[in-house]
Amino acid sequence: MTTSRFHWRDIAIDILIPIGAAIGALLVGALILVSAGINPVAAYGPLLIGPFANLYGVAQTITKATPLLLVGLGICIAFRGGIINIGGEGQIIAGATLVTWLGLQLKFLPGIVLIPFLLLAGFIGGALWGIVPGILKARLNASEILSTIMMNLIAIQGVSFLLRGPMIDPVEVAYGTGFPQSEALPEWAWLPRIVPKTTVHVGAIIALLMAALVYVFLWRTTIGYRIRAVGYNPAASRCAGIGVTRYAALAMFLSGGFAGLAGAVEVMGIHHRMLDGVSAGYGFTGIVAGLFGKLHPIGVIPASFLFGALLVGADKMQRAVGVSPGIVSALQGLVVLFVVSSDLWLRRRSARRVESTGEEVVQ
Repeated sequence: MTTSRFHWRDIAIDILIPIGAAIGALLVGALILVSAGINPVAAYGPLLIGPFANLYGVAQTITKATPLLLVGLGICIAFRGGIINIGGEGQIIAGATLVTWLGLQLKFLPGIVLIPFLLLAGFIGGALWGIVPGILKARLNASEILSTIMMNLIAIQGVSFLLRGPMIDPVEVAYGTGFPQSEALPEWAWLPRIVPKTTVHVGAIIALLMAALVYVFLWRTTIGYRIRAVGYNPAASRCAGIGVTRYAALAMFLSGGFAGLAGAVEVMGIHHRMLDGVSAGYGFTGIVAGLFGKLHPIGVIPASFLFGALLVGADKMQRAVGVSPGIVSALQGLVVLFVVSSDLWLRRRSARRVESTGEEVVQ
């Protein structure tokens, strides 16, 4: 792969198109709000301004951006390796479940040992859940889209069974309430808060460090180069002696690991126990954050913050003007649809530029 001579105009277009797509989604969403008898100006005020109106809003935005960034980093690795990982939800759940179980079993360990161990366990739990579709893709050429979606369903139903049976909080059993949640982790297994009286925890710093690590891994190591080469041109990589199936599976393993780490920081930093619905859709929104960040670890940082703000703003909009959850989901879906479509359009534009100029775009 040779270095491309990017023109400033092309760079500006690549940056502005996703932003324009998000604006277009909000304009279409305004029509939906009008049809529902809701003033779009009144609704979009809390959506766009609410996340930044005070310290609480900013803290909530950072809190929601943290798992999005970790999932988005995994998406960067998978998509760069030519693998489409739609299984972030299941991988988050797998990592969170393993962290909860180990945290309760090993509560006798001091926090300085337990916290790093549980973070590593979350990564491994998600990675093992992600490697299954990776192996199926590598060995049997099974569609990773279908297999990751099916793995999501298995994880969702599996944790639902565990939280109503083997892992249910003994207090819920004693009181007969039966709420699907696990026993709380010991306090020394919780991630420390960065900002007092807010939900911002050390996981945010961990996510930023992971972004730098993924950048170095993908662009400064031989293994990272081979993963990108496999994703860019599998046939040429195979001719160059690169084990395409092995590196594709490795990309899926690492991608699942970062989603599992997202599940770990959610349990250890926010909920402090395993809950039904612990992911809150981060596995899917993280895909969009990764695409919005141009599948670059550094670009995913502001993209995750943007979509974290969107999630916080959607909650504020729902409370402020009484928007139904269905309309909120539709607005979020519109943003996802428009952003993904813009990414596909940019890829085709990049391909046409390569054909017309003979230059090859840096991956």
